[in-house]
Amino acid sequence: MSGIGAPHHSGIPIGEEARPPFAVLPDPRTLFAHRAERLRDLARTHELGAYLTLLAGIASAQHRVQEGLPEPELPPEDVRERARHFVMPPLDRARFAPDAAFRSTLERLLDLSRAVPMPEMARAALDRLAWLEEAARDAMMRDVLAESIPMAELAEHTFVAAALQVHFARLAAPLDANSLVPVADGACPVCGGPPVASLVVGWQNAHGTRFCACSLCATLWNYVRIKCVLCGSTEGISYREIAGGTGHVKAETCERCRGYVKILQQQNEAALEPVADDVATLALDLLVRDAGFRRGAFNPYLLGY
Repeated sequence: MSGIGAPHHSGIPIGEEARPPFAVLPDPRTLFAHRAERLRDLARTHELGAYLTLLAGIASAQHRVQEGLPEPELPPEDVRERARHFVMPPLDRARFAPDAAFRSTLERLLDLSRAVPMPEMARAALDRLAWLEEAARDAMMRDVLAESIPMAELAEHTFVAAALQVHFARLAAPLDANSLVPVADGACPVCGGPPVASLVVGWQNAHGTRFCACSLCATLWNYVRIKCVLCGSTEGISYREIAGGTGHVKAETCERCRGYVKILQQQNEAALEPVADDVATLALDLLVRDAGFRRGAFNPYLLGY
């Protein structure tokens, strides 16, 4: 697999009108390799360095696992068109049934993860998951997609979530981005999943535009700024950050729903990656939670926080 590295987007002349697309589909061939690279960079000087290094290993396994996988089964075209007509996501996570491609993805990811250095508790969870029967794995898959994960099995569900990220990114990639429509505030137009974060980009023809990043399939969808990602309110929006920080990552809080989602200023720091930088700014979550706001984003690597 080739083409590893962060996507490059050229700047645009000042004054050029931004005409961003509604949605940008993921490229699974580079997505996880870029995430792994960002996690490694963050780990070098971060107090959570050991955990970020572990996640970098999992992201590398997500990249490598794709080689030779069977093609995932897309819903039939008429089903996708019906979803568009009724303003529903074409890859409805609530109706997802595992196919051969997903089962292969999970099995191979478990095998590749064995080579990743990890704490004994994580390795024990990996071993337990490897021995589980198909029905028990499917139940965990449904837990992840429903964001209803039992605390006693957080580690096992994290590996299942990693496999689902690969599978849904591969499902989303061949869709027609121009056929996608907004489905609801805080919902991915491809799979209906919640965002992991939002980011303000510096792309050509989209400079200064905000996109939400799906926590499952990694689709980006355009969402206006200074508007709550969760409830759509444009009132009572404020931004909080760690004192003395770079200002590249802030929490966008909403007084109406008392929720928040992080916003990444990618136009100022191109290396920012939604999943990686969400984990690396856990201290910001703790600060905002202490102020009485609930986390509205989902990240399988922050389960329990």
